[in-house]
Order: sequence, then C-alpha cells, then structure tokens
Amino acid sequence: MLTLIDQEIAHLARVMRASMAGDLAGPILPGAYWRERLHQLLDSQHLTNAQLRSIDVLLLQLDELEAQAANNSAHGVAIGTS
Repeated sequence: MLTLIDQEIAHLARVMRASMAGDLAGPILPGAYWRERLHQLLDSQHLTNAQLRSIDVLLLQLDELEAQAANNSAHGVAIGTS
C-alpha cells in the first residue's frame, strides 16, 4: 500500500519535468516551487530510505532542469520533456 508520501513523490516525479519545460513563456511553475515541495517532504518524519533516495533523485533532476533552463534561456531554447 502506498503512503501519502509515496503518492506525493510519485506525483512530483510525474509533473515536475513537464512543468519546468513549460512553453515559450517559460516554466509553468518555477524551480523554487518544486524545491519547496521537495523540502517539505524531507521535513516529514519517518521517511524510509527509499523515500529519501527518491526525493534526492528529484532534487538532482531539479538541479539539472534549472541548469538547462539557465543555459537555454541564454540561447533562446525551451527545455525538452524527453
């Protein structure tokens, strides 16, 4: 049975990249929003090692997406969702 935290992690994993990719106007929600959501999960008590690893992976992905966005905005290119 998935816990609420597991469901939240799965949700963030599904939507974060697409939201950061956004459209020509930029991200739908900024990286700061996603970082805050992930840190709220980290503040939860009794996280399992698997949950901690999943959140860590998402934080690393967010770092990559923000770096891509900074690089691409300098070149006028949108982030891909692939």
